Amino acid sequence: MTGFDIIESKDVRALDLTSSHRAAIANRKRRIVVQYDAYHIMRNYAKLHPETPFDQFRDGVFSYIDEPGSQIDAVWWDIGGTTPGPVYPSQLLPSVEHPLLKRWLSQGIDWVDQFVRESRRRSLEVFWSHRISEVDGPVEGGLEMKCLHPLKAAYPDWTVPASFWWQGLWNLASAKLREHKVNLLRELVTNYDFDGIQIDFARHVPCLPVGKQWELRGHVTQFMYLVRKMLLSVAEQRGRPILLAAKVPQSLEGCKVDGFDVWAWAEKGLVDILTLGSRAINADLEDFRKVVGDAIQLQPCSDDHHAPDGYRYPPLEVMRGLFANHLQRGANSVVVFNWSVAPPEVCRQVGADVGPLAHQEAFKEIGSLFSMEGKDKIFAIDRRGGYPWADGFFNRNDEALLPMVLSSGDGSTKLRIHVSDSPKGTESCLFLRCVIFGATEKQVFEVRFNGILLCPSLHDPEWKDPQIHSPEPQPISGGPGDYRVDPRQSLLCVEYPVPHDGWQQGFNEVEIHLADGLDATTQLPQLEKLEAHLRYS
Repeated sequence: MTGFDIIESKDVRALDLTSSHRAAIANRKRRIVVQYDAYHIMRNYAKLHPETPFDQFRDGVFSYIDEPGSQIDAVWWDIGGTTPGPVYPSQLLPSVEHPLLKRWLSQGIDWVDQFVRESRRRSLEVFWSHRISEVDGPVEGGLEMKCLHPLKAAYPDWTVPASFWWQGLWNLASAKLREHKVNLLRELVTNYDFDGIQIDFARHVPCLPVGKQWELRGHVTQFMYLVRKMLLSVAEQRGRPILLAAKVPQSLEGCKVDGFDVWAWAEKGLVDILTLGSRAINADLEDFRKVVGDAIQLQPCSDDHHAPDGYRYPPLEVMRGLFANHLQRGANSVVVFNWSVAPPEVCRQVGADVGPLAHQEAFKEIGSLFSMEGKDKIFAIDRRGGYPWADGFFNRNDEALLPMVLSSGDGSTKLRIHVSDSPKGTESCLFLRCVIFGATEKQVFEVRFNGILLCPSLHDPEWKDPQIHSPEPQPISGGPGDYRVDPRQSLLCVEYPVPHDGWQQGFNEVEIHLADGLDATTQLPQLEKLEAHLRYS
């Protein structure tokens, strides 16, 4: 037994929203939402420039946002939850004793207040993103491996064991913990002029006892109800709405596994925006839309630190394909997390991680189908692997079909790949690319696209991909992003032109199987990546 009461959705009453609140959900401009892990950047900045004025740090963080043509309309500040206490002045908990934050405060600079004000000065929507259950770390970074978090030590029922984290994670089945978190969020929205709050369940699961997540889902629903009720109360006093978002898995099945009853949240009016996924290429937008209707905004998220496996720092064409698919399938907006904040030289000045220059161009394109129209795109299928920091569904991509051992004989491997664009005659052409591990020279592959047999135009048995590690397991996602080609690696890359009348906007079916060349001494090859490359003349 869990020792916690069962809360049913009928125990949570529906909450009414004002017309101004509903207008804020639907009418605010929100093409690209940037979720910033600003505390990580600040720590690096403190090491590089301990005496440098705050203005340099502030302007560096806003660098890409300030560029002409940027489609960034919202900044959701993710600057809490990584340390034992708040990173802002608080009456509820001792604030973090970071030397740079102390120096800024002595100069009258509250960095959270400054970021909110600067976001508003730029007419950006500004949210606070609350990590529901972060791993604990010391002030200077890393993981806290010696000292138990004081609240976890004082209230053991506030935590649930996690296989990947010795301290355990916050347990929303505890009523006192729910109350504590609501009080922290009330202090934030009372002291700072936020447009909304995001509850980020991606960091981390479980937030309920493992094996009982769906049974105890009512406790998470109760928490969302309490947060919503508190925000409505503060908004009434302020005279303008404060929205509520939640970051949940990219599929309804994933929400069930982790105990997130988005069905009840929608029915009771507990959430305005759902951020879908974090490191997945696919998000089941159509399924979510059937559940939540048009009243709730849907925005898929792409994390480029804990990135989709095999696609960290991808070329611009992959980014276009990813976000064009989301928008064509009905997303209201898109979210990026752990993306570069500035060009490399500015990143180095402020201690931000240096990302690819493709991010700079993507910020000017990926928020609109119109700005990506007629441009080359690469559409890919999710891969498993590389994320151990979860006991549940979120971020693990365990349900992804690739890598997949290919069948022989009459059996075919069937996959679906989504293409955002409609065929445009001779102006556009589509190529299917298969990257295979363990293929031999004698093996012949039969590939069909929407039932049409394809003939290869490229057959490269010496293909290299530094983010594929077969036969070794995939490494943990993240890290410095230094991917080096192994000169001994021999993957097979086969590319097939798809006839103009053989593909369509939306989902397309791919069938692939080993037609010849298998003997008793040969292992079956493994399909590592499947991509559709759309090229415009």
